[in-house]
Amino acid sequence: MFRFLVLFAMLLGIESPIFAQSIPVGVSRITYENGGEPLTLHTYRPPTYAGGPLILVFHGVKRNAEDYRNFAITMAERFRAIIITPEYDSVRFSSARYQRGGLLKGGKAQPESAWTYSTVPGIVNFARKMLGNDTLPYYLMGHSAGGQFLVRMAAFLPGEARRIVASNPGSDLFPTRDQPFGYGFGGLPEALSDDRVLKAYLAAPLTLYLGTDDIYPRPSFDDSPDGMRQGQHRLERGRNCYAFAKDLAQRKGWLFNWRKVETPGIGHDAAYMFAAKEAEDALFGR
Repeated sequence: MFRFLVLFAMLLGIESPIFAQSIPVGVSRITYENGGEPLTLHTYRPPTYAGGPLILVFHGVKRNAEDYRNFAITMAERFRAIIITPEYDSVRFSSARYQRGGLLKGGKAQPESAWTYSTVPGIVNFARKMLGNDTLPYYLMGHSAGGQFLVRMAAFLPGEARRIVASNPGSDLFPTRDQPFGYGFGGLPEALSDDRVLKAYLAAPLTLYLGTDDIYPRPSFDDSPDGMRQGQHRLERGRNCYAFAKDLAQRKGWLFNWRKVETPGIGHDAAYMFAAKEAEDALFGR
């Protein structure tokens, strides 16, 4: 019966009211088929929702997407927004596919369709159809490993996101070819690393959202030589990346759309970062 009603609505050329209400109030779990590689989407719709924005939240290295959805409920309620947290499990999505977006495989550049970044526009379109709004504005917020995913996505596939917020990333993507990919653009093909790419990266709506107490190594801290060259801790790395990018944009005369927002007294903790008053500035500030 459900499929019949949806098909009938499509034949009439009208938006299905079933689709428009298919993200239920409260917490839910929805499967997005993703071209044959299904992803679980953990969602939250506040009772006060009245057509506000969509916020996609990206989990950390533990792949605990449900926890991250729960951490983000504070933002959903404050901003009257829909929260969707995709789950990129560690079985299918190694660090090369998650934190580094699947850009390379065996050292070889992959087509855009194979990038994990490419799942994001599909999820957005899927959510828009369910909510009955093909132009619903969306924002991206990732913490730790999710912040790494987004800071690199901003360089290669920022899409239509109003703002891409990389919160407490363990390493950053410096706009330079003097650091290897993951930390910079070194070793990538020219089409993925030339000045045109760097210029577009600096024009992306990226926010580095940093906790001022994120200065202590944790079990997942990147203490590799390349990581340590960026800074002694996550806070320093974020500050250094922002300063480097801003200086490059000024020297080149390029548009610079990045922002840096710091929240005092918070360490490497997604729940506190999402609940902090500065989260609003990170997402919606100018």
